[in-house]
Amino acid sequence: MEEYEERIKQALTVLGAISEDTTTPRNIRRAAKDSMDALQSEEFTPAVRASNAISMLDDILQDPNMPPYTRVKLWNVMSLIEAIKD
Repeated sequence: MEEYEERIKQALTVLGAISEDTTTPRNIRRAAKDSMDALQSEEFTPAVRASNAISMLDDILQDPNMPPYTRVKLWNVMSLIEAIKD
């Protein structure tokens, strides 16, 4: 459980950087913020929170306006939180 919380903290750090990056389109920054909110929600287990965040990020990864460096960061976040299981 502690390992999962550490993974979530790392993901939140990267998502926070993306959400504050002014070179990233607004809709992508908004999706990063929404994913952060999903990961921080205390009403679900870590696995459900991770699943919700992955779902949001997966939708936005299809955006053709996304800068390549942002896409790579989001892939890294997804690989971090995909390992979280109940």
